[in-house]
Amino acid sequence: METLAVLGIDIGGTNTAFGLVDRDGRLLFEATVPTESDNGPDALMREIHRLVEQFLRQNTAVTIAGIGIGAPNANFYTGHIENPPNLSWGTTDMAGLVGDIFHLPVYLTNDANASAIGEMLFGSARGMEHFIVITLGTGLGSGVVVDGKLVYGSNGLAGELGHNCIDFHGRHCACGNRGCLETYVSASGIVRSAVELLGKRIDPSPLRGMAAGDITAEMLFNLAVENDPIALEAFDYTAHLLGVSCANVAMLTAPQAYIITGGLARAEKLFFDKTKKYMERHLLANFREKIKILPSGLKENPAILGSAALAWNELRENGNAKGRK
Repeated sequence: METLAVLGIDIGGTNTAFGLVDRDGRLLFEATVPTESDNGPDALMREIHRLVEQFLRQNTAVTIAGIGIGAPNANFYTGHIENPPNLSWGTTDMAGLVGDIFHLPVYLTNDANASAIGEMLFGSARGMEHFIVITLGTGLGSGVVVDGKLVYGSNGLAGELGHNCIDFHGRHCACGNRGCLETYVSASGIVRSAVELLGKRIDPSPLRGMAAGDITAEMLFNLAVENDPIALEAFDYTAHLLGVSCANVAMLTAPQAYIITGGLARAEKLFFDKTKKYMERHLLANFREKIKILPSGLKENPAILGSAALAWNELRENGNAKGRK
C-alpha cells in the first residue's frame, strides 16, 4: 500500500533537520546534517537528496508529493532566502534550486510561519482559523493566521512581531533599529534584563558572582523556580512586555489564541499566566477573556513538522498532492 509523504526541511545556521511526514503528521524518516553554509546551498541540498533517496530505495511504498522548507529570511512569494544573517549565502533562489534537484513542487517560508502552519495542521491550533504563533529562542519570530490562512502581506514577509518597536531609545537590535521587542522578549533578551536588574537592585542572588556572559535563560528559569528575586523579576518584566504586545496585536487581528513555542516557552508555569494577566490588563473590554495562551502541540521535531505542514497545506490548496517515488 502506497504511503504519501512530504519532505520537511528546516535550515539552521549550524544544522539542517529534515524528514518525511505523512498527512497525519507521522514522521516516517528523519535526519540531521551540518549546514556548513560556506559550502553553499547546492552542496547541502544534494546531501539531503542523497539521504532521502537512500531511504526511498529501502522503503519503496513511500512516495513524496512535495517539499516544504523553513529558513531564516525566507520569502514565500519569491522562493528566495534573502541575505540570512546566520548563513553566508546572500540571496538564493532556494525553491528553484531544490526543485531542480528533487523535481517536485517546493514551498518555503520562514521558520515561525512554518511553525504556525504546523500548529494549524498537527498541533494546538487544530480547528482554529484565527491565531498567532510566537517562537521564543535567541530572537522572537511570529506567524499570523487569519481566516485559516497565513498572512504573508504584500511582500511575503509579514508577521515580524519581534521587530515591533517598544522603546524608541531602547536596546540596540541586530537589525539596526532600537527597542525591538525581541531584544527584550527572547532567551537573549531576558538575560539582558537580568543583568540590568543586578545593577538596579541589591537583593542577594547567585547571579552576582557570575560574569554577564555566563548567565543563560535556562539558568534564570532554574533560579526563578527557587524564588530568586532577580530571576523572578526578569521573567515578570519579560512577560509584561510580551503581554502588552499581544494585546496590541490582538486588537488588530482578534485571534482565538496565541501559541508560544521555543526554548523560553519551557518556562510555561512562570511565564504563560503572567503574560495572559498583562495582556488582559491592556485589552479593550470587549476583547477580554476571549484569547487563550497555549503551549505548542508539536512535542517532537516541531521544526520538521512545521516545514512539512507548509507543503501539505499548499498541496491541498493547489489540489496537487500526487507523489513521486
